[in-house]
Amino acid sequence: MKVLVLGGGVIGVTTAYFLAEAGHEVTVIDRQQGPALETSFANAGEVSPGYASPWAGPGIPVKAVKWLLMKYGPLVVRPAFDPHMWTWLLKMLRNCTAERYALNKSRMVPVAEYSRDTLKALRAANGITYDERSKGTLQLFRKQKQLDGIGGDVEVLKKYGVPYEVLDRDGCIAAEPALAGVREKFVGGLRLPGDETGDCKMFTEKLAELCVARGVAFEYGTTVRRVVRNRNRVVQVGTDKGWRTADAYVMALGSYSAPFMRKMKRPIPVYPVKGYSITVPITDAAAAPVSTIMDETYKVAITRLGDRIRVGGTAEISGFDLRLHESRRRTLEHSVGDLFPGGGDLKAATFWCGLRPMTPDGPPLVGQSELSNLYLNTGHGTLGWTMACGSAKVLADIMSNRVPEINALDLSPDRYVKA
Repeated sequence: MKVLVLGGGVIGVTTAYFLAEAGHEVTVIDRQQGPALETSFANAGEVSPGYASPWAGPGIPVKAVKWLLMKYGPLVVRPAFDPHMWTWLLKMLRNCTAERYALNKSRMVPVAEYSRDTLKALRAANGITYDERSKGTLQLFRKQKQLDGIGGDVEVLKKYGVPYEVLDRDGCIAAEPALAGVREKFVGGLRLPGDETGDCKMFTEKLAELCVARGVAFEYGTTVRRVVRNRNRVVQVGTDKGWRTADAYVMALGSYSAPFMRKMKRPIPVYPVKGYSITVPITDAAAAPVSTIMDETYKVAITRLGDRIRVGGTAEISGFDLRLHESRRRTLEHSVGDLFPGGGDLKAATFWCGLRPMTPDGPPLVGQSELSNLYLNTGHGTLGWTMACGSAKVLADIMSNRVPEINALDLSPDRYVKA
């Protein structure tokens, strides 16, 4: 089958890889000059199934108000006359119940675990390297109240058989020795030893090379202008370089998937939530993190990527605005500077932002759309890197008329669109 994949980020490239493995003729279109140059470019670097949770949950509306008032708060909302923003926010609020949180998390954890295992298998089969480490994630609590409140999360980890360790100060320092100098800054942590880290952009670039070796064609510098449907099928895709046709199409354009779906009268509940990162050159390896630390207070991830520290976080709801705001940089610098002073050169850090494609309930949209030959692989939010390989393999199985190895109905676009 001839398949056209729209989007050359980590989601689009992993999709192309598994489709090619299944014997399909695949072409990837992306407007950038290479793979992973937008949302996949400089994310936090975590492959963290243990933290696969919906943003919408009990108590989040109250916490959101507090975050908006914090000096280094993790949340920013820039109100706009955008009905899609407000519709999305209302849908998210409806998911902030204990019942919906439990349901949505139960849909997210299996695909995240499956994705990490699929990534490991891909790495073993191809020898691909991307500054990866398999040294776990440490969720660091600055306040005793935070540590005391992890009971619910621990129960979920137990339910799904996810290994975990509840650590005191000394335990945290044993996992991350550089924290010894700031032991008064935190009270304990929750460590997930099964999590991994790695450079998403580097991975995607190398996987794209493997795709080419398997016959995948890439059309970089090609902008999708229009997706044309006739009744219940997509018939062609218009680009700035002409029309493209295929037997089947995959929408893997991240946040930009939603406007195209609306134009085809098949809206999906995906909205962009901007995230920021800084990439800091390491100046003292002994003072830098070993793996990933999640600073729970500021919702910031601090990750070791080779000779760099990637610091990612914050959630800015401002539509498709890609402007870099210095106040967000200060939040990231505050977190890493407070926990790892001397580990890296903040003055030499590079500043970046990207648009996370978020669903109101948390799980992504993976599977056949309401159009018979259009498939979706989008809406992964902050977990695109974590869920990429698993989502792609599930979709390739669906498109190849094979039974996926996990429950694909939990990710069905039809289920969410009609919810």
